[in-house]
Amino acid sequence: MKKSKKIKTALLSVFHKDNIDEIVKRLNSLEVKIYSTGGTKRYIEETGVPVTSVESITGYPSILGGRVKTLHPKVFGGILARRESKEDLSQLDEFDIPEIDLVVVDLYPFEETVASGANEDDIIEKIDIGGISLIRAAAKNYSDVVIIPSRAQYSTLLGILDSGGDTTLQQRKELAAWAFAVSSHYDISIFNYFNKDDTVQGIRLSYSNGKALRYGENPHQRGIFYGDLSGLFDQVHGKEISYNNLLDIESAVYLIDEFSETTFAILKHNNACGLASRNNLKDAYKDALAGDPVSAFGGILITNTEVDKDTAGEINKLFFEVIIAPSYEPDALDVLKQKKNRIILIRKEMALPVVQHRTLLHGVIWQDRDTSIENADRMKPVTKRVPTDQEYNDLEFANKIVKHSKSNTIVLAGNKQLLASGVGQTSRVDALIHAIDKARNFGLNIKGGVMASDAFFPFPDSVQISHEAGVDVVIQPGGSVRDKESIDYCDNHKMAMVMTGVRHFKH
Repeated sequence: MKKSKKIKTALLSVFHKDNIDEIVKRLNSLEVKIYSTGGTKRYIEETGVPVTSVESITGYPSILGGRVKTLHPKVFGGILARRESKEDLSQLDEFDIPEIDLVVVDLYPFEETVASGANEDDIIEKIDIGGISLIRAAAKNYSDVVIIPSRAQYSTLLGILDSGGDTTLQQRKELAAWAFAVSSHYDISIFNYFNKDDTVQGIRLSYSNGKALRYGENPHQRGIFYGDLSGLFDQVHGKEISYNNLLDIESAVYLIDEFSETTFAILKHNNACGLASRNNLKDAYKDALAGDPVSAFGGILITNTEVDKDTAGEINKLFFEVIIAPSYEPDALDVLKQKKNRIILIRKEMALPVVQHRTLLHGVIWQDRDTSIENADRMKPVTKRVPTDQEYNDLEFANKIVKHSKSNTIVLAGNKQLLASGVGQTSRVDALIHAIDKARNFGLNIKGGVMASDAFFPFPDSVQISHEAGVDVVIQPGGSVRDKESIDYCDNHKMAMVMTGVRHFKH
């Protein structure tokens, strides 16, 4: 197998014609014979570069409205023939099949067509058949053929042509890897379109163009982000987003979307350490910060309302990593940009995924995202005392926060303010005690507030501790075999408890 190959013939079949003129002119300058078909051939002709129609090789015109152009043994024979096989070369001579050394393809834009909201007929016509076949054939025969499977590899091709059109085996093999990356991603996109109702069980995921991060969770770990943040945010200031920033940003976005009124949240290590809903943003921020001003240091800030200059002035007093908002007043941006590394994101309107994936133990686990919201209509009073309207509002508020906090978790809230939370504890009692101690440490009065738990109380000890701390209104899923003990304790101490029947574990 020869390591070096010179490009003498090329087949071009592309949807987008960007930069093709530059490529064909360089091919022509190297006296490479060019084959093409359909719109690509017409475009090349307009550049003044000689081009031979594929139809002149196959003896067949493009048929079925363009569905069949390159699908022919004379095309694929020229690509797949092993140049060091006497039998293969003899058959090329026998059937008058030209060798093809370079294949350049740009597939029909299937994903873009789906995203545009096009009708199904238009989407189906954007499933490329000939192009994907050309890519696979050329990549399979990388020992002899150069494959350029997308516009992303055009710059590589131009570099090859600038060097005289010679390629090494390593170059061709690397391009073949890109080819199968393109073809597999394309097929996965089509599969996911057809399998929207999960008719075929299985997960097919494909992400390209990974962005290297400074490091992973810790400096000794590598980190890469695969995805497109530009569809979700515009970054208008600050340093590069880190691995840990991304984890906190995701938690922040899912949390803030639970609230429709003006709300400000501060997160640290994926948990809310401060959150408040108020009539104006400045008050929401100040009350969110009051919940835990210590943990807020270096945290992630998010709101669902435009940030004004007055609020920005308050925010600017705090050291934090990231702020996210739907918009900012120009003067507010001027204030927030005073810190060089502060990451400022403008959130765009885009639906978030409704499923989640996580890798573990050489596999992937899949689940529906927890989108359940338990308002007052879904809260079942189980005690003699029934919550007031205001308490119902606070129960819903607290339950939204507990849903987005690491288990085991307890949230204490009042007047639509997070008073304190205990998160990530190994027992629910520890979580509650931690929350009570935090609230007292920051001088917040929890008496008259409400308590939310992400899961049931296995014993009545939590409601007892809550009552002794002055919190007499409780929301929990229920479902313990000893629920009655907790209910009886509440009744004996004039507490109110509602059950939702919905657990909100978050690991």
